[in-house]
Amino acid sequence: MLSRVRKNDTVVVLAGKDKGKQGLVISVDHVKGMVVVKDVAIVTRHVKARKTGEKSGLIKEEAAIPLCKVMPICPICKNPCRVQVKFLEGGDKKSRVCQRCKESF
Repeated sequence: MLSRVRKNDTVVVLAGKDKGKQGLVISVDHVKGMVVVKDVAIVTRHVKARKTGEKSGLIKEEAAIPLCKVMPICPICKNPCRVQVKFLEGGDKKSRVCQRCKESF
């Protein structure tokens, strides 16, 4: 199965507190249906020092958001787009295609 969102894709957030923000995909978990986007859904964690020399404090990091809440941005037309699957000429390989401009990416 070909995924519509991959690592290093640029996506836009469709819903939630970060609606409208764009970012680069850091990781995708297809089993849980979650995606981590750079500079989106920032949460603060309180970390306690466990070993000698470690620092305790507050750490800000990206949290995972549902895959259905993001839409990929086409690198050719620069617009958020739905993704279609197109078989290449050999018939055995698939490619992602922008529904707006019909270009493969």
